[in-house]
Amino acid sequence: MMSTLITALDEYLSLRRRLGFKLEKEGRTLPKYVSFLGEHGKSYITTDLAVRWASNPPREGSPAQVGRRLSMVRLFAEYISATDPRNEVPSKTLLPGRFHRKPPFLYTDEQVVRLLKAARQLPSKCRPAQNLRARTYSTLLGLLSVTGMRIGEIIALDRDDVDFDQGVLPIRGAKFGKSRLVPLHPTAQRVLRQYADSRDRSYPRPQTQAFFVSARGVRMLASAVRFTFNRLSRKTGLRGPSDRYGPRLHDFRHRFATRALLRWYQDGADVEKHILELSTFLGHVNVSNTYWYLTAVPELLQLAAARADSVRGGVWS
Repeated sequence: MMSTLITALDEYLSLRRRLGFKLEKEGRTLPKYVSFLGEHGKSYITTDLAVRWASNPPREGSPAQVGRRLSMVRLFAEYISATDPRNEVPSKTLLPGRFHRKPPFLYTDEQVVRLLKAARQLPSKCRPAQNLRARTYSTLLGLLSVTGMRIGEIIALDRDDVDFDQGVLPIRGAKFGKSRLVPLHPTAQRVLRQYADSRDRSYPRPQTQAFFVSARGVRMLASAVRFTFNRLSRKTGLRGPSDRYGPRLHDFRHRFATRALLRWYQDGADVEKHILELSTFLGHVNVSNTYWYLTAVPELLQLAAARADSVRGGVWS
């Protein structure tokens, strides 16, 4: 019965979420796979239908995306097959597309300034907050560039989270359930306080506890922020009028990380020691995610190689 498969999927997602996985994509995608099985008269997982479904995403998918879809099914199949052996577990050799990280786009200071200037000129049709949209986006993008936070972490901030006296932002329940404190420079504290004053003048009776609000006074959506950012990118020449891809919000995080590493190398600091601090600051699950920047950015790779060469007396082992 399909109801058995649906119940098993709910239990599977619930269990993994209690273990700390958010599973936002799986929560949207796997129910569609279960519906696909129902359309083909199946109440259990088969390798054939798993491959057929994974190979036909709604939009044209890369090998990595197709492989990721099958991987979602495989993990679910491993779970449910323990109690119902009729469910087949697709082999890992099928559709083995691997995810490859895109080289980071590293914004220059001039590009960041252009983006913030364009954000300050954003119009708003909401009469109670005609200037709030521009101030919201300029402040939000500025905070992204100086803290290395994820966009989801920023829009999840509540008013009580922003401590203007201590100058720290608590990040709770971030990726993989990790929490951390993000310190703020006094200039960032001042800008955030100015934004809060402007927001409260626009909406003296708040509709939400969110720190950053849309022009309508509600918590912002990541999809809306990305849409507006893409328009700002085109306006400032960071992407062409018809470009589907280009610099992303997440690249502000890359910029923050690489600038910190470059500064430490140039200052002769102990990067091996500081990289652990940076990994914690960024909320990385594993320090290897932070070391990735050393190979993704040519200038960093050259500095790291030169440092290693000098330590070993010019002889590589």
